[in-house]
Amino acid sequence: MTCRVGLLWDTPLIFSRLIEDCGASCEAITPHMLATPFWRGRFVALIVPTGFANPTYSKLLPALRASSGRIERFVENGGRLLVFGAASTRQDAYDWLPIPVTYVHSYGPRAVRFTADSPYNSLISGYDLNAVECDGTFPSHGGETLAATPDGEALLISKEIGEGVILVTSVHEYPSREFLAEFSCADRETLF
Repeated sequence: MTCRVGLLWDTPLIFSRLIEDCGASCEAITPHMLATPFWRGRFVALIVPTGFANPTYSKLLPALRASSGRIERFVENGGRLLVFGAASTRQDAYDWLPIPVTYVHSYGPRAVRFTADSPYNSLISGYDLNAVECDGTFPSHGGETLAATPDGEALLISKEIGEGVILVTSVHEYPSREFLAEFSCADRETLF
C-alpha cells in the first residue's frame, strides 16, 4: 500500500500537515510545476484546495487549464482527484475538468444530506450535518450527486473516469481524517 498526495497551490499550506498526519506523504505542487510539460510526479491522489479560481488567493487556474489533458490521463489511469470550491463567480472555473461543472459561489453553513451511498461520504465524517460550511453549490454537472442540501443543491459530486475518480465539493472544511487516510492510499501510484 502506498500513500502519496500532490497538493496543488502557489505556496506551502498547513493542509499538507493534516495529510501527513493521516499517514500519507504530501508534495506541494506549484502552478509553475503543474504547467511545465516535462515535470512528472507519481501520486495516489491530487488535491486542489478551495479558492483555486480566485486570483486574490491563487494563480492556479491557468496552470490547471494548461495541464487539463495530463489531469484527465492521471484520473483515467487510476488517479484520484479532489477539487474544492472555486471561491469565485467565474462561470468557467471548472472548464479544465473532463466533466462539465457549473458552480455558484455563495458562502455559508448548509444542512447536508447524502443522496447516494458512497465511501466518499466520509469526506465530512464528524461534522455537524445540519451546519457544514460550504462556499457554493453545483446546479449542473456531469457526475453523480453524493451530497446535497435538503433543497437538492449539489455539494459533493463524483465521477469515475477510466480507473480513477474525480470528486468535486463545495464543502469549505478540511476533509475528515478518515477520508484522507482512505483517499490518499492505494495499491499503486499513478504517473502525472
